[in-house]
Amino acid sequence: MSSNYICLTLCKYPTLKSKVWAFGMMQKSHTYLKNTEGLQFYKLMGSGKGDGFNPFPDWSIYALLTVWDKKEDIDSFLELHELPKKYKNNASEVVHIHMRCVKSHGYWSGVQPFIPHPDLNPESALIAVITRATIRWHKLRKFWKYVPTASNPITGAKGLLYTKGIGEVPIVQMATFSLWNSLKDMKRYAYESTDHRTAIELTRKYNWYKEELFARFLIDQINGNLDAFH
Repeated sequence: MSSNYICLTLCKYPTLKSKVWAFGMMQKSHTYLKNTEGLQFYKLMGSGKGDGFNPFPDWSIYALLTVWDKKEDIDSFLELHELPKKYKNNASEVVHIHMRCVKSHGYWSGVQPFIPHPDLNPESALIAVITRATIRWHKLRKFWKYVPTASNPITGAKGLLYTKGIGEVPIVQMATFSLWNSLKDMKRYAYESTDHRTAIELTRKYNWYKEELFARFLIDQINGNLDAFH
């Protein structure tokens, strides 16, 4: 399969009415996305409170991750498709983050959705990271006892521009999206944070995850005001 193109859409819903609408669209959006030209893979996700992993939902922010054959397919979807128009009409803020994969390993719902581009140079560009996991049911208590402490250091990490916990199912299927000023900043956190290394070691020791994925991306463009989502 050839390399693909990724778009993460974040929507913010400030009122009770808009939050109820957004929650309902977690199911209804499947109908709109079915048979969309060029769409290889998608996930409709809610978010957790604060930064990083958090088991408590943030009812004001929802995410749509889409993976496409070509960049032109993304552009056509955002400009002409009915679903993005509905999001725009009901949300106070909508941001589209366009990305290409640099590195990816692991699975998401049994597939490898991100195909790296072989010719990208991420050294002098904004970098995004998505980590995603399905936690084993019998490991949930131990996982949630430790992870909130382990994820705290990311909020003050040098070069971190934005981070948010997202996922399909609260508590069980979780992911994080983080945006970094540079690859150097991202690697500094990954390799020098004691808590982060400890979390990785415990993951291996206790076999928390039934399925997991790590992917790194180069940012092509960000459309919208991401500051509104802090």
